[in-house]
Amino acid sequence: MAELMSMATMLLFLLLITQFSITTAQRNDSLISLGSSLSPGTNKSYWLSNSGQFAFGFYQQGDGFAVGIWFEKMEEKTVVWTAKRDDPPLPQDTTLLLSGDGRLFLQDEQGRQEHISNASQLAASASMLDSGNFVLYNSNSTIIWQSFDSPTDTLLPGQRLVPQEGRNRLISSVSETNHSSGRFQLVMQSDGNLVQYPVLSIGLLPSHHYWNTETYKAGDNVTLNLDPNGWLYLLNSTGSNIKNISDAGRSHLGKNVLYRMIIDVNGLLRLYSHSMVQNDDWVVEWVSTNNLCDPTGLCGLNSYCDLNGQGPYCVCLPGFDFVDQDQKGLGCERNSSTYGCGTKNDERVTFEELTGIAWEENSYSVVSLDNKNACLEECSRDCNCEIALFQNQQCSKKKIPLQFGKTTQGIVLITTIIKVHSGEVGARKGRNEHGRTGILISGIAISTFGLIALVVSGILVCRFRMWEYKRIGNHGSNKFLEDVTLRPYAYAELEKATNGFTDQRLERVIADGEREFRNEMKVIGKTHHKNLVKLLGYCHEGTSRLLVYEYMTNGSLADFLFRSETKPTWEERNGIVLNIAKGILYLHEECETQIIHCDIKPENILMDEQNCAKIADFGLAKLLMPDQSRTYTGFRGTRGYVAPEWHRNMPITVQADVYSFGIVLLEIVCCRRSVEMDVPEDKVILANWVYDCFLDGELDKLVEDEDAEKIEVEKMMKLGLWCIQEEPSVRPSMKKVCLMMEGTIEVPPPPNPTSSVSIVQIE
Repeated sequence: MAELMSMATMLLFLLLITQFSITTAQRNDSLISLGSSLSPGTNKSYWLSNSGQFAFGFYQQGDGFAVGIWFEKMEEKTVVWTAKRDDPPLPQDTTLLLSGDGRLFLQDEQGRQEHISNASQLAASASMLDSGNFVLYNSNSTIIWQSFDSPTDTLLPGQRLVPQEGRNRLISSVSETNHSSGRFQLVMQSDGNLVQYPVLSIGLLPSHHYWNTETYKAGDNVTLNLDPNGWLYLLNSTGSNIKNISDAGRSHLGKNVLYRMIIDVNGLLRLYSHSMVQNDDWVVEWVSTNNLCDPTGLCGLNSYCDLNGQGPYCVCLPGFDFVDQDQKGLGCERNSSTYGCGTKNDERVTFEELTGIAWEENSYSVVSLDNKNACLEECSRDCNCEIALFQNQQCSKKKIPLQFGKTTQGIVLITTIIKVHSGEVGARKGRNEHGRTGILISGIAISTFGLIALVVSGILVCRFRMWEYKRIGNHGSNKFLEDVTLRPYAYAELEKATNGFTDQRLERVIADGEREFRNEMKVIGKTHHKNLVKLLGYCHEGTSRLLVYEYMTNGSLADFLFRSETKPTWEERNGIVLNIAKGILYLHEECETQIIHCDIKPENILMDEQNCAKIADFGLAKLLMPDQSRTYTGFRGTRGYVAPEWHRNMPITVQADVYSFGIVLLEIVCCRRSVEMDVPEDKVILANWVYDCFLDGELDKLVEDEDAEKIEVEKMMKLGLWCIQEEPSVRPSMKKVCLMMEGTIEVPPPPNPTSSVSIVQIE
């Protein structure tokens, strides 16, 4: 008996040894040793798994490269995981290293390093496994880090979603070719429920979900599992199967089929299969919902999702246009300049109706009324009401922006009433054919007379301009004005118009010298935007160098904020910040020549009679050539508003203006200077005080006695803190600033602006 037990023990030992040898041999075939490296665009740009099914390394993304994992044997590359997915594309001179001391990191041409893994130990080797999992081993061949623990948008067989931070969610990609974090997420919650939500950094509510497994009573430690046979299911903490989500593998038993589950870019959760024998395309085996408009937030702010027989399509509200015609999912913005409750004397307000569209429930007032006409009247009397929903004798009044709009199915009767201001697209809808014909005839007649008048006036103006140029030309050289078409003014003419320069709304630049004068002429003379002060003309006589701008009746923003007896309302301040942001965006991205203003501050922002903010004073502006993104230049700007890179002899980019804008934003929101000495010590530096209040959840201290929603205050403060980050590359572009202000993009929590720790860019 003892001999039999001894023989059995020996056989078991030999079996284990054999199995271990096979496993080790399989692992060693694809083992990556210390000192190995990869480079994009070379013959050694990725590492293969043992069977060659999966690859880990560099793949093309946009104009650069990303590091990720993909199916290598397929004709069309299918990416299943991306490292540091929200970082910008990598340049071709980047190297991926598994260093001799056991660290996995990226290194650029300047030698700067960025770690791929967060392993707590140093690695002894690595491997791309046939499961699609990239792993790091220690010297004991124990896995110390694996890509399966940091999922992106895909779940592979053998991989699990668990209710632990960092491992509990999948986030969709931006597009099929851009694998940065998108707008939808699948979350394995700690209550046992598997739920799909939009991606929001703040304000996420249970009501925002659009699909779930209804297992919220299953308790904690429930996991989502996908096995190699295509079974998708939930297990509880005891290992019991509590829900089968899909058994797609039942139809493929015994066949050589691959599976993957992904939250697609459109927010739908799909299980795909792929036959390795037939090498067909991926086939959808299961989908979370068949209604393509179900994903909450598929269409951006002030727009709604409409199937329209095929779809899904994003449709703007009447009176709104798409922020970007090429990316309609970004939402819509008003196509008129109407702000706040006030209306102009010549402004007309009409109402339009939509039926069968549901929105997020965020009404500021709900009134019981008998019919939709009474609801319309209620909204018309309330200047804060921009949208009203009528359903079941309830009139819900809302403010812009609206989000999560989608057409409803069934017999849900919802009427959306939109207040449309004159000049907006919606206000021109619904006119009959007779009216359009009359307008057409009148238009032709007016155009004919107008054309004649234009020709006559053009001849007269041309003669007057020629006389003016000849007269002014006698006072000096005007070669630098060849590419600027502005009206020349005589010095005496300006002196008379301004009562001897006592009533002065023009720029005197005599002391600043010829270079600054020419610079500002060339810069602003070619620009045209509603949030830039319009340059009307110039005077260039002898030593006199004067620039004539449009008259701004309400003076500078500094006067408006710091010297006025009454503080601007929250709505006014919010509008001013957006005005400034759009003006800077024009300079950075939309005008013919990219311009860095270099001196954004309240004194250089002027207010018109409607309290619309416009940027002025381009004397220090720096123009970039078409192939330039940065420049080296001497110190410019005003202390307190200049970005840190000015003091470090670093190249200057448009991000320098973003920093100055961030300081001004905080000043506008808090109605105080960025530095004040007659306040308690912890409040002297505004940026530091704002960040302290943000960490402590006490932002209300910054806007005491204000009628402002907490979420709006938090959004503005966080945006300001992002803009004043010390590292220029971390600051958002002005395009993103505008989108975040309008609510199209959420504002994530910012890091400490003065932190020297490496941080991720805002996307």
